Amino acid sequence: MEKKTRLEDFDFAGGEVLLFDKPYKWTSFDVVNKVRYKVKVKKVGHAGTLDPLATGLLILCTGKMTKQIQFIQAEEKEYIGQMVIGQTTPSHDLETEVENEQDISHITVENLHELLPRFTGKIQQIPPAHSAIKVNGKRAYSAARQGKEIKLDPREVEIRELEIINVDFPKVDFRMVCSKGTYVRSFVRDFGEALGAGAYMSALKRTRIGEYKLEDAYQLEEFIDIIQEQ
Repeated sequence: MEKKTRLEDFDFAGGEVLLFDKPYKWTSFDVVNKVRYKVKVKKVGHAGTLDPLATGLLILCTGKMTKQIQFIQAEEKEYIGQMVIGQTTPSHDLETEVENEQDISHITVENLHELLPRFTGKIQQIPPAHSAIKVNGKRAYSAARQGKEIKLDPREVEIRELEIINVDFPKVDFRMVCSKGTYVRSFVRDFGEALGAGAYMSALKRTRIGEYKLEDAYQLEEFIDIIQEQ
């Protein structure tokens, strides 16, 4: 997807599909609100949330193209992630404090690769309690952050591709291609449990949604500079 570089090339009311590299610690709605304010169009929405501690491809649709959001959301996603094995956190990422440190000296690179088939294909996955799923009309993360017990039902997801791309114990880098609704944090939690050592996700970057690729995305400040050009 070729990036537009001049303000006159855009038609925000008529409809645009905009690719962004979401900044670290920004919520998806932070990006939506920033872009909505800059392009001065009310109808702006995102096609698939990224957690604040994740970076990478976030797709926004404006104007009449917001009708395409549901179709873009349904596309498969690709991620590059990093887990730390031998430790866990309540949120399964760096939102909460590290706990339960375990010895991992017995775990080998071969052990990691041997587990990959168990997590490839259609699997049952329990979403993390620290997620935006609604329970009794409220977001699960609201109750989880208050220390309340949250029970979420397992759901079927599909991990179509899964590979280990680098190992520097306790850090393990991986690439995943998965269906809509897959929680990478849940995969990391379950992978760590299968190793008998626990794990949490220390980094996550979304690199693709369907045919849309991160390499074609705007940096937020780059886009704002284009919009503000005279």
